[in-house]
Amino acid sequence: MFVETRDESRRFFFHVWRKMSAKRRLEPLETLVAQIIEEHAEYHAILSVPEQALDRDYTSAEGATNPFLHMGLHVALQEQLQSDRPPGIIELYRRLRLSLSDDVHRTEHMIMECLADALWQAGRSGGVSNERDYLDCIRKHIA
Repeated sequence: MFVETRDESRRFFFHVWRKMSAKRRLEPLETLVAQIIEEHAEYHAILSVPEQALDRDYTSAEGATNPFLHMGLHVALQEQLQSDRPPGIIELYRRLRLSLSDDVHRTEHMIMECLADALWQAGRSGGVSNERDYLDCIRKHIA
């Protein structure tokens, strides 16, 4: 999902939500986002009131998960799995999923923790994420 800003990302989720709600035809990326939205019913109310959610900061102090970050990480992971980028992610996903008794949800969340950390590290250093460290993080979860 190629967006430049937080607002663009959120607006895309709102756009997909509106199209889903109106039962309109979705483009391929919209279909992927729609599937992730469908799996996260806890965020449907937020998506229904974009004027309240667009500018809201979700801080750890308030104890709320940022729904847009959470769903965005799901999107990013799915895009990685579709392209095997970074190379080897598909095999690590498969191995981790098998080690977790085929629990797709738990597998995705464990990998998303590694992805979030890699992105945070990249932001902190002002560079790009380190793919080796990201994949090593996933390997540590494989039993």
